[in-house]
Amino acid sequence: MWLGSFASAGSFRSEIDVPKATLARMLGTSAIGSIVGALLLLRTPNATFAGLIPFLLLGSTAIFVAGPAITRAAGRATNPIGLDSPLGLGAQFCIAIYGGFFGAAIGILMLALLGLLGMNDLRRANAFKALLATLINGVAVVPFVIAKAIAWEPALFMGAGAIAGGYLGADLVKRLPSSAVRTLVIVVACTMTAYFFWTTYLVRR
Repeated sequence: MWLGSFASAGSFRSEIDVPKATLARMLGTSAIGSIVGALLLLRTPNATFAGLIPFLLLGSTAIFVAGPAITRAAGRATNPIGLDSPLGLGAQFCIAIYGGFFGAAIGILMLALLGLLGMNDLRRANAFKALLATLINGVAVVPFVIAKAIAWEPALFMGAGAIAGGYLGADLVKRLPSSAVRTLVIVVACTMTAYFFWTTYLVRR
């Protein structure tokens, strides 16, 4: 997934407009959180993680569905918190831990957070979110490589698909109506959530 987010971030690079000091703090916080999340995943038994997947997908889907309302509420904040404030960095650290552990819907979480932190220009926030997601996914790869936990053959095929999807997806997002994209994502997310609940808790019984 890092390859996909890297391809997506490339198309937004001209829109990233954050002070260098703030950028460094947010990137550093994200990198540390991502490593913590990856290490937690490596120490989680396979059976436990398999049992968590349906609930993680359900939570991610719910966050995505509620995303616009969260972002609107964040945009109405009269006293937004600074990007590199202790509270802002702490919240980003928690998102990065989740990103290193599982990662689904971290984009929605970060867009909501950036809105709360005063970044209400959606295109600018989306560009910054893409950069942070690229870092979180990329750093999380390192512990998995060191632990020899990556199945390289399927990973390479999926990586190629992620690159194409990340690059073309970013272009489509700019062209298609946001309502159509949002509806498709919700349908896919709900289908996946139902499938994993079915296979994990019903079929196994």
